[in-house]
Amino acid sequence: MRLRAKIGMLATAAVVVAGLAYGFMPRAVLVDLAEVKRAPLAVTVEEEGKTRVRERYTVSAPVAGFVRRIGLKAGDAVAAGQAIAVIEPARAAALDPRARAQAQAQASAAQAALAAAQENVRAARAAAQLTQQERARAESLRQSNFLSAQALDAARTAETRARAAEAAAQHAVRVAHFDLATARAAVAGTARLQAGGTAEQVQVRAPVAAHVLKLLHESEGAVATGQPLLEIGDPASLEVEVEVLSAHAVKIAPGSKVILDRWGGERPLEGRVRVVEPSGFTKISALGVEEQRVRVIVDFSSPREAWARLGDGYRVEARFVLWEGRDVLQLPTSALFRQGEGWAAFVLDGRRARLVPVGIGQRAGLATQVAAGLKAGDRVVAHPDETIKDGVRVKPR
Repeated sequence: MRLRAKIGMLATAAVVVAGLAYGFMPRAVLVDLAEVKRAPLAVTVEEEGKTRVRERYTVSAPVAGFVRRIGLKAGDAVAAGQAIAVIEPARAAALDPRARAQAQAQASAAQAALAAAQENVRAARAAAQLTQQERARAESLRQSNFLSAQALDAARTAETRARAAEAAAQHAVRVAHFDLATARAAVAGTARLQAGGTAEQVQVRAPVAAHVLKLLHESEGAVATGQPLLEIGDPASLEVEVEVLSAHAVKIAPGSKVILDRWGGERPLEGRVRVVEPSGFTKISALGVEEQRVRVIVDFSSPREAWARLGDGYRVEARFVLWEGRDVLQLPTSALFRQGEGWAAFVLDGRRARLVPVGIGQRAGLATQVAAGLKAGDRVVAHPDETIKDGVRVKPR
């Protein structure tokens, strides 16, 4: 009985010791693993942009007046030189009774001024003839020495003045004729409008063959000189305007490749940078931060059929490719952490994590190029934290 008791006690003690040893044994840390692999890698800058027609024209009213309703609609084609709007004289001035009375009074005044100018011509002509006769008598008396040379000069000067006065009176008649014609034209135009006739019209014509992009003044109404009526352009000549940070703009060069995503189509579109504008501007971000931005203009390099459904002012996402490689050794950027002046990662070695210094190259957001320290097929801890140390036991999730 005593032997059995001793054996039982020893067995119980062994179980307790084994349980304590297992309880205090370091447990493996659960980690997410990622594989170092070779794959294409591209370093990009992403910004939101919008399409726009490259050559657009804003057609404005050349004169002030009353524009008729424009029958064109957005998307309609117009030919070069086609009349796209008709402007008439301002109807308020043409149909106002006071304006009509003023026009008739001005015509009467112009008629009287013409008659007065004609009488002045007759008077000036008679005076010129009199001075001519006096000059002839003065020359005859001078030849007989009955008149001094000074008196002869005075007679000649008087004749010259009379001739000049006659010429001035004739010019005044011409001016009166022009004033009378202007006044009569105003009266005739008013009377024609009162009788239901058509007024003088100014036709606004399209400068080029294009399509209507936007109607800015569709209904009839009064317009001022220079007021925009509609915008026209060729929708097939689309380009993309992207506003990028100035720090990114210095890395983008004309000819750089651009990938256009999230425009509504099934596949991304490709483009090329045409212009990086030399001047920037200040823009307030959605968070209220002032940013210096630069406009970058992108031309489509994909076939026209691929982006035919895009129109003016459509939104796109532009990815500017700064660097790319087809077969690049890379790992997730989240697996890297700082170690002194360089970078490092934890590599799975059996069941333990080993700290390995890593040389890196290009960084492209979620992935980073491996320049040294790792090889294809290595498995690294994707998200290392403070619980991961060199040599600690790990277990994949």
